[in-house]
Amino acid sequence: MDTHEHVRAHLLSFPGAFECFPFGPETAVFKVAASKDSTGKVFALLWLSADGLRLNLKCDPALAQQLRSAYVEVEPGYHMNKRHWNSVVLERAWTSGQAGLHFEQVCDMAEDSYDLVVSALPKKDRLRLDWHPERP
Repeated sequence: MDTHEHVRAHLLSFPGAFECFPFGPETAVFKVAASKDSTGKVFALLWLSADGLRLNLKCDPALAQQLRSAYVEVEPGYHMNKRHWNSVVLERAWTSGQAGLHFEQVCDMAEDSYDLVVSALPKKDRLRLDWHPERP
């Protein structure tokens, strides 16, 4: 399985997560919805850019700055609110063998993005998703 499929599989593993392509076939948008009637809320975008596979994730603003300072792979969110979103250029360092950011850390960032989005959903939707932020 390649990097794209690993990341995609992880994003789709969250309760209520689904993939759609509102911007065309080159950009996968991952949303969470508690019911079939909902259009969902975006928690990630995944696409291949000129400089590698990119993943946009929602992030707490203070943590977003820390991650950008710590890892060359993390940049302000491409085409997103730069305060609340980061772009992770996944293959920039992974293919060169100089990654500072490991796959497990990207998975943690994706889970944080999902949690931020779900935490803002109405309580009835959080209950339908069986979301419990206190779980490890």
